[in-house]
This record gives sequence, structure tokens and C-alpha cells, in this order.
Amino acid sequence: MQLKPIEVVSNISKEEFVKKYYLPQRPVLMKGLTDQWNHKWTFDHIKKLAGDQTIPLYSNARTKGNKSTYEPVTTMNFGEYLDIMRSGPTDLRIFFYTIKDHCPALLDDFEYPPIGLKYFKRLPALFFGGSDSKVFAHYDIDLPDNLHIHFEGHKRVLLFDPSQSTALYKVPFSIHNAEGIDLDQPDYEKYPALRLVKGLEAHMEHGDALYMPSRWWHYIVYKDPGFSMTLRSLPLGPKGKLGMLYNVFFMRMIDNLMRKIQGQKWIDYKNEWAIRRTHKKLGIS
Repeated sequence: MQLKPIEVVSNISKEEFVKKYYLPQRPVLMKGLTDQWNHKWTFDHIKKLAGDQTIPLYSNARTKGNKSTYEPVTTMNFGEYLDIMRSGPTDLRIFFYTIKDHCPALLDDFEYPPIGLKYFKRLPALFFGGSDSKVFAHYDIDLPDNLHIHFEGHKRVLLFDPSQSTALYKVPFSIHNAEGIDLDQPDYEKYPALRLVKGLEAHMEHGDALYMPSRWWHYIVYKDPGFSMTLRSLPLGPKGKLGMLYNVFFMRMIDNLMRKIQGQKWIDYKNEWAIRRTHKKLGIS
């Protein structure tokens, strides 16, 4: 794959962000944006507020059969999970922990960065991962503009423009690519189109804020135990909003129905379909 470092800026103004990144839909890694409050966001603070909760956990494994993509692999005490995550490598991670529903006290510990995004304040969400955790390449089903803020540790994020969907082997009726693909160790024999993929590489540390425009793919690797908060903004323009409605209310419904009816056969069929379609579009025999 052809990766370039993402553009990094410090203490950006609202006017500059809107003109150079938001309106053109260009990703950027911003430093200094959360300096006034990011010191509060630590594992110990989370454990103090929510350590007694029972939380669902996910792993690096893809969902099989007729199980929902959103079905966890296990549940655990939140405080126990944080201890396990900090004691050594684990691929267990927390997906979409909504602050308003599960720990509203955290709403007092941050400020929405005033950079021109119209935040959907119902859904600030947290994501946690141990040092073996990976989040497979995907884009968000509701097509938001995301401000992704990282705390504790370091993580690596690869970003891909929507135009790279074909070369990434996008799976039909899904928001991810073919299941056999490992972007850390691409198999160019089986997936030769990956050689054509162009993307951006970001390395995040505590307090960094990553702007991910609507429809952009992201692949995430936790280098150390850490967690992030995503602040969502509705997609720009009527096309983006119609796409969001299609994905959430039609595409996801069809995919869930076919999973229930055909189980693993549907998943395997979609993966084979993705490979055939990509190779046909790109003229790969």
C-alpha cells in the first residue's frame, strides 16, 4: 500500500479548520485542541466513576454465522477489564460506550472543541483497547464527520478516501472490507488490488484530535492500552444525509435479515462477491 503521513497542525483556529479541512473533507491531526481538559481523562478517573459497571467486550475476531456484528464476545466488570488491559497485551476492547447513557458524570469533564463542527450531542462515545487490539478497516454506517480524541498510550490509524473502496475490497451490504485482509501484513497474492491503495497514516498520543470526514475508511491499531472519545457531526449536504438513512434503515436491515436466514453462507458469499467485483472493476485476472 501507498501510505503518506497525515498533516499535523497545532492550535488551529475555527476559520482555518472549516476552510482547509471541513469543507474540503480533508483529514487532519490536531494538537493542542484539548489541552484545557485532557488531563482529566485517565484510566484511574474512568475506573473511579464507572468501575462497578458490567460492560460488553469485543475482540479482533470477525463475527461468524448468524450472530450480529454488534454482539459482544463476553461481558466483564469495567474495573476488572481496565486492570487486565493495563497488565499486559489483550485484544479485548470496548466498542461505542455512550457517555450520556452509561456515565453522564463524564460530560462535565470535557468541552466540545469550537472548530465549526455541528456536534450530535446525544452520542459522544468512548472506545477502549489493549495493546493487541485492532479495529478492522471500515467506515461508520451513519456517515458522520468524526472528531476522534485519544487518551493514554499511543495508537496508529490508517485513513482511506472513499475513492479507495474498490481497491480495499469493500463488501456489499456492509461497511467493511473482505474478512481475510490484514492491513498490517497484506496478502498481495490473494488481494492484489491492495497494492493500488493510497492512504494516510496517523500516530496518536494523549490529547490528540483526529478529524475523520464522512465516508472515510479507518483502520486502528492500539500500540499501548488506551481509549478514545468520538464526537460525531451529521454529514454535510442532502446526499450525505440520504446516504445515512439508506445505510441505517435499509442496508443494515437487509444484511441482518440475510445473516439470520443464511448465516455463514451469506458472509462467505459477500466476501467472495467483494473479491470478484474488485478484480472485475480493476481488470485484475
